[in-house]
Amino acid sequence: MSAARNYPPPPDVIAGRVAWVFGDDFDIDLVIGVENIKSYDAEFLRSKVMQAYDPSFADRVRPGDVIVGGRNFGYGHPHYPPMVALRDLGIAAVIAESFSPGFWRGETYNGMPLITVAGITAAAGTGDDVRLDWRTATVALPGGRTLHGTPPSERVTRVIEAGGSLKLLLAEHART
Repeated sequence: MSAARNYPPPPDVIAGRVAWVFGDDFDIDLVIGVENIKSYDAEFLRSKVMQAYDPSFADRVRPGDVIVGGRNFGYGHPHYPPMVALRDLGIAAVIAESFSPGFWRGETYNGMPLITVAGITAAAGTGDDVRLDWRTATVALPGGRTLHGTPPSERVTRVIEAGGSLKLLLAEHART
């Protein structure tokens, strides 16, 4: 396993494109293939990310892009390498109808904005330009459409602002 990644906190408004729309009950391990879930090697993961769905995915993603998921996104075992691969490509947030609890807990506390927005899978398509205000859970979509989701709690907001729970805890304990 390589050293832990240092991801900066996201901007208040994430502007990018929808890199992919996943359906309901999507197992996050499938992003890199179950056989690759023990690797943290960035180059190796880049070569595997989304190969079963779109071999050009890694070349298309730009920093600030988001992924969209259906209900129970992240279903399965909450392994970190799939999201490491997506973050290393530039994925800045996940917007979904709902999240698997283990996935939500793990990725939120790694500092990734996971925003619940009802109706997002019907409203957003791969390639759409979006603006996500993760603090208010507001998604601006093409054609002037806007969806409002569930904003993160005050504590989750502080975790995301800090770049993850470990950074927040270290900062909080440094003050005492």
